[in-house]
Amino acid sequence: MRVVFVHGACVRDGAWWWHRTTELLRERGVPSVTPALPSCGEAGTPGGVDGPGLPEDVAAVRQVLRDGDEPTVVVAHSYGGIVTAEAAAGIGSVRHLLLISSYLPEVGQSLSDFGDGNPAPFLDVDPDAGTFGVRPELLVDTFLHDCDPEVQARAADHLARQSVRVTGQPVGAAAWQQVPSTYLVCAQDRGTPPRLQREFARRAGNVVELDTGHHPFLSHPAEVRDLLLSTVDPH
Repeated sequence: MRVVFVHGACVRDGAWWWHRTTELLRERGVPSVTPALPSCGEAGTPGGVDGPGLPEDVAAVRQVLRDGDEPTVVVAHSYGGIVTAEAAAGIGSVRHLLLISSYLPEVGQSLSDFGDGNPAPFLDVDPDAGTFGVRPELLVDTFLHDCDPEVQARAADHLARQSVRVTGQPVGAAAWQQVPSTYLVCAQDRGTPPRLQREFARRAGNVVELDTGHHPFLSHPAEVRDLLLSTVDPH
C-alpha cells in the first residue's frame, strides 16, 4: 500500500507537517507522498487574485494518485478534505479516505459554505493581494498547543499565504460518497470546532475521536499511524 497526504490551508512544505507520522510509517515499510498544492504558492506557482485555486490543487493531487496503481489510502487534513473530495473521486487505486479535522463537502459546496461569512480570528486576509494566511502570533495557541516545543518553534517557517479563491470554488465530486472513509475528530481542536467536525463525521463510514488539537499527526503520530494502518487491515 501507499499513503497520499493532502495538507490543510495556509501551509507549505507539506511533507514537514506530516513528517512525524511518515517516519513511523516508513519503519513499517509503508511509503507515502505529499503533493504540493499550487494555491499555497507551492510548485513554483504564485498565489493571489490571478493565481491557482482549488481546480489546480485538485489536479495536482489527482496526478499523484494516478501516478501509482498500488492500493492507496488518502489522508486529508482540514482544507485538504475539500481538495480530496474531488481529487480522489473515480480513482480505482484509492481504497480508503482518512479525514482528519477535515471539511467534508457535498458536490457543489465550497469552503465558504461552512463559515458565517466572516474570516476566522486567527486568519489574516488581504483582499487587495487576494491571499489569506494564519496570523503567526496565534499559530501555536490555535493549532499546535498540544505539540512539543520543537514543533511549535519550527512550524512558523512552514506557513504560506494562500489564494483566497479557494474559499469560494465548489467541488465537482464527493469521493467520500464512493470510497470507504474514516473521520478522525480532534476533540481539543481550536481551529476547526469539534462541533463542526462531528457534523462532518456523520457523513463518514467510521468515526474515531482523539483528545488532540488540530495536528494530531504531529502531537500523537503513533496513534495516527495505527489508525491509518487499521483502515487497510482492521485486524
